[in-house]
Amino acid sequence: MDLVGGCKAFVSVSELGSFTRGSAAAGIPQPVASRRVAALERHLGERLFDRSARRAHLTPFGRDMLPWARRLMRLADAMEQAAERARLRELPVAMPATCGNRELAELDAEARASELFLEFRLAAPGERVDLLRTQDVRAALTAVPPDEASWTVLLGVGSAVDLPSGAVHLETLRVGRSGRTPRRRVWIQPEDDVPHIRDRLFRVRNSVGLRPAQVTVAESLTSAVAEVFGSADLLLCSAAQAAEFGLRWRPIAEVQLARGFEIAAEVGDDAEKLRTLLWSGVARCLGADEQEQGCTPKS
Repeated sequence: MDLVGGCKAFVSVSELGSFTRGSAAAGIPQPVASRRVAALERHLGERLFDRSARRAHLTPFGRDMLPWARRLMRLADAMEQAAERARLRELPVAMPATCGNRELAELDAEARASELFLEFRLAAPGERVDLLRTQDVRAALTAVPPDEASWTVLLGVGSAVDLPSGAVHLETLRVGRSGRTPRRRVWIQPEDDVPHIRDRLFRVRNSVGLRPAQVTVAESLTSAVAEVFGSADLLLCSAAQAAEFGLRWRPIAEVQLARGFEIAAEVGDDAEKLRTLLWSGVARCLGADEQEQGCTPKS
């Protein structure tokens, strides 16, 4: 039987002394209230009301059961509220520090429309993995090779000075024999300090004869951009980042590099929601152009 429904009808009728008024207060038809109370009486094995008079008078057994019925109603209400909080609980997710505030706000708004409440933690690739491992977040956007990714972002180089049209050839950064030519550098930001990007770029550096210091990892994105603003250095970045900083952006001639991102989560459903319901919003946060950069969701 519906024990909670029976208790609600029982309490409402007892408080108003009438099945008619009690059922109206409970928001149910009077015959339904009568059936629920009768079912509760059968379940408990004793009558709750004396029906010999016009008013619904509690029997001694009914008076003993009334506090318990009220307690059960309070517990049921508390359970419903707890279930609502659990269903709408925030989902802490570790995101790349390269994500812009506006794009994150748009993603948050899209998530709320799907009754998913996100809490963002911005961090570098290794830190995002650690946050998930220590359960400080429930999901993380992890850096993976492009062929393993749900989202990919093409990388090139950005410059504060004019660049020739077409792809940039890194071999043009070689220092002449005289050593008088200023050494132009390519700065790798922390988001790209991962083997499938960093190591491939180092191999190109070595193959075209650049000095080790000419392709180097920056301590932070801010410091890397500052170096580029004050020189002819280049920043390894996405086209979206270059636009954000007002840099000219070109692809790299010798190698095609791309960031790859995948969702890792404690609970599979969390990952699936982010991957399917919010795929486009996540793509915008990453600076992935769905058409031009071939960023498509996994099937």
